[in-house]
Amino acid sequence: MTIQMNDEVKKISRWRVVSSQVLACLALDFLLVGLGMSISFVTMVLPEVLDAKEGLSINKKQASWFGSMAFLCQPLGSIFSGPLLDYFGRKKALFLVNIPHLIAWLLMYHAWNVPSLFVGNALLGIGIGIMEAPSVTYVGEVTDPSIRGCLTTLTNGFTSAGMFVAYLLGTVLPWRQAALVSLSVPLATMALVLLVPETPIWLLSKGRQKEALKSLCRLRGWVKPEDVKEEFEQLLKYNDLNQQCVVCFKDGESDMGSCEHMNCGIIEGIILKFKHVFFVKETMRPFTLVMGYFLFHTLSGLIPVRPNLVNFCKALGMKYDAKTFVVIVGAVLILMNLVSAVIVKTIGKRKLVVGSLLATAFCSLGISVYASIKTPMSVFSYEMSTFPEAKEVWPVALLMALVCVTSLGIPWILLSEVFPFRSRGMATGLAAALNYVIVFIATKTNYNLEASFHISGTFAIYAILTFIGTVYLYLYLPETENRSLAEIEAYYKGSQKIFADDCLINAFRKKKPRNNDVIKPMLVN
Repeated sequence: MTIQMNDEVKKISRWRVVSSQVLACLALDFLLVGLGMSISFVTMVLPEVLDAKEGLSINKKQASWFGSMAFLCQPLGSIFSGPLLDYFGRKKALFLVNIPHLIAWLLMYHAWNVPSLFVGNALLGIGIGIMEAPSVTYVGEVTDPSIRGCLTTLTNGFTSAGMFVAYLLGTVLPWRQAALVSLSVPLATMALVLLVPETPIWLLSKGRQKEALKSLCRLRGWVKPEDVKEEFEQLLKYNDLNQQCVVCFKDGESDMGSCEHMNCGIIEGIILKFKHVFFVKETMRPFTLVMGYFLFHTLSGLIPVRPNLVNFCKALGMKYDAKTFVVIVGAVLILMNLVSAVIVKTIGKRKLVVGSLLATAFCSLGISVYASIKTPMSVFSYEMSTFPEAKEVWPVALLMALVCVTSLGIPWILLSEVFPFRSRGMATGLAAALNYVIVFIATKTNYNLEASFHISGTFAIYAILTFIGTVYLYLYLPETENRSLAEIEAYYKGSQKIFADDCLINAFRKKKPRNNDVIKPMLVN
């Protein structure tokens, strides 16, 4: 059987297999470019409207709210993304999630007062939240395991490309015209979505087997049904497993035809799912780790100041034009995301996470020391009248180092693999929503921290928190590179908690499979 399968694969060009999946992800890539533009657009608007002499003007307190408004609204979008995916399907969801951004960019362009500007920014945040689930889910469901990791890691690069485009537009165009140009990205995404296939597993979940087989053939290099017969059979088993009752699956029962849990009410069903799927060790342990990583990564220094980055550069007395520097930052983010994709295959995820977080702590500490020596205590990055003379080169080196090591962080990549199959959708959505809450708190409190403790004290706090996070992740984060999802789940079911990278594979080997586990490793590898 193995020889026959290998002979069949040889008939199909590897280039065809890869290119079919890359093309299927093209619309997703445009979606992520739009997501990156939405995240960073406020960075270019804020210096133009903060205490502006003409047109729209906001004060420094409004600026702190404006910079964090999108992050506050992102969890609201995340709430709707899951039902949107399940009801309309992955393809239609990729189309519909662009609507909030279409409205937001138009509202930004026509903003006639401060409330309309805030509403436009809030819609950008809601759109970002809605986009997360479709973007993570689609690439995972249309790619095969051999290139899934690479394409998943590269999604960070497209998001960074969107941030770069936003920075560049803000430099060469007034912010209203930049918003109008940004409107082209969701329009292009919606057009490209019409050309991509729906994911086979969603079609199977709706009982549309012929369409699912046709989609799989297209995604594996425009091949014939017999060429994907084995994979399609595995997808059928995967779908059957997915349709089983959560409680009965947990108990190892196989006869689900007369399951009493299938007839329970909506509220009771949600409670059962949380009890038997979410509040279990194999979900809560990785959930705690991921949220800890999100917390320390967000509070490491760069993300809290990102909405006010242009003014922050000026507050440090940077010698060069702050807007030009921010554009360069966008380009460096793309480069470092590509570097991260290469490094992770060499040293693994654990060393990359711990190493990048430790380096970020030292960079934030360096900024704190520099600010305490060179930046007068009267300087406040949200008040332009306090900015010192622009003559220093050290801020360029320190901030660029901070950008480089922060962009090596991979919290979203970990999010895509650490949760077991049954809780993956629920846990991923909840973790994303909570991350947005953390980012909102971090960006909103940056104003208060700087007002109370100066730039030097603020970054000293960020450095201390990041050092603590480095120790925490060093002790508790296992190595998951080159591990199957079944191995990762088996580790979190076990009792090993610290220095986990050497014990992950052993945890899987010592774990005796249940009846349902015989199928699951085959499906998730």
